[in-house]
Amino acid sequence: MKKALFLAMLFALATNQSYTFAFPNLFGDKINKINENIPYKVKDPNLSELGRLAIGIGEKEMPGLMATRKKYGPYKPLANQKVTGSLHMTVETAVLIETLVELGADVRWASCNIFSTQDHAAAAIAKTGVPVYAWKGETLEEYWWCTLQALTFPDDSGPNLIVDDGGDATMLIHKGYELEEFAANNGYVPTIATDNKEEIVVEKLLRNILEKDAQHWHKVVGELIGASEETTTGVHRLLQREQAGTLLFAAYNVNDSVTKSKFDNVYGCRESLADGIKRATDVMIAGKTVVVCGYGEVGKGCAQSMRGYGARVLITEVDPICALQAAMEGFEVVTVEQALEEANIFVTATGNCDIITHEHMLNMLDQAIVCNIGHFDNEIQVEALNQNPNVTKETIKPQVDRYTFADGRQIFVLAEGRLVNLGCATGHPSFVMSNSFTNQVLAQIALAKEVPPVGVYMLPKILDEEVARLHLDHVGVTLTELSDKQADYIGIKKEGPYKAEHYRY
Repeated sequence: MKKALFLAMLFALATNQSYTFAFPNLFGDKINKINENIPYKVKDPNLSELGRLAIGIGEKEMPGLMATRKKYGPYKPLANQKVTGSLHMTVETAVLIETLVELGADVRWASCNIFSTQDHAAAAIAKTGVPVYAWKGETLEEYWWCTLQALTFPDDSGPNLIVDDGGDATMLIHKGYELEEFAANNGYVPTIATDNKEEIVVEKLLRNILEKDAQHWHKVVGELIGASEETTTGVHRLLQREQAGTLLFAAYNVNDSVTKSKFDNVYGCRESLADGIKRATDVMIAGKTVVVCGYGEVGKGCAQSMRGYGARVLITEVDPICALQAAMEGFEVVTVEQALEEANIFVTATGNCDIITHEHMLNMLDQAIVCNIGHFDNEIQVEALNQNPNVTKETIKPQVDRYTFADGRQIFVLAEGRLVNLGCATGHPSFVMSNSFTNQVLAQIALAKEVPPVGVYMLPKILDEEVARLHLDHVGVTLTELSDKQADYIGIKKEGPYKAEHYRY
């Protein structure tokens, strides 16, 4: 076995592949430790220099993170804290990772989407010695293996803090903890009772861990201070658990910081949606009819983007307030069924499941484009389309699939229904991500300092305003200052906060 392993390493290195690809399969079930002692796993370590050049550009566009390094770096507020990240391994995330390291953290990282990793960025971070497990085009089995390795430090312990995006790391811990509870209380392991492909992968992984250590996740939870969550969907998961009384640790809701949701979700999507569609298809948007499903912050940015390109934009909504907002902005509000006969492009942005169904796609116009910009891939019923024996699938290029129906009509599905802006492009621009990630760093500092009890928390308004303030010089903003009289008149401090906690921007 040792000789075979050594030869496999030599072959991988000679062909510019990461030798780490072979390790999990070579050892299989013989590994007793959960951490497999693999220093990193990336597509190609030789991309590190390209990644470092891109990170250098990103740093110039991320003033909030760089200011946070300068302000907090000397004090090392995250010293002795083990931090796991489950967040898209992009250039922008590389700047976040190196900020956390500068603040003293011991960091391990995995991506939170099988298509979102920028391989040169992952290689650059791996070269610094940070264990990173991410590459573009992971299988589901590989994805969850990467998540597990990021969550597991060399001594098989877990993190003290989690930077989460979509809640996958948080979910794995909770599901593993609950499986251990069930096995301990009932004396057996329940059968897997789902037909969802990804859920089956997760359940099998958790059972494998249970065989190695029946109390692994209980020990992880015992050391865990909390998580900071980036997304609408991830926050929804946290709030559901908090309401049900099953939340195991504290969490900061970063998504609903104004400088995240009103910037990343709106302005980020306003640029990155079009980037993804254009890179994938080269289609002209002007003159086409685009359906945006959902008019929350993400949907608002998408609708603005598509209208800016000259498209006629239709909105679908279940929320009467959001629907009225869309109508007041001049958008037509319809149902998906009403739009099928005229729409050329469909974009899901709801955070919910089964928004574009198998039946919907079968009735779309020839050459229609279907994509998703919500966090998970269940907004579009791609798997049902794949299983239809009367539909032929062709991969035009990575993350661009063409489906041909029996009558000759064709539609395109981008990024297999996963995030189109990260699967087919490079995600949001660095500047807007600086807002989001500065909030993430402040939340990590708050968790480490406060060690709050179980619950879901928000960063205070004064920090939200500080994040915005850190970015003003970069876009040439000069603030007006209140006089003492003006501040007294409206009953606030001259330095802020300027709005009440309940204010909706």
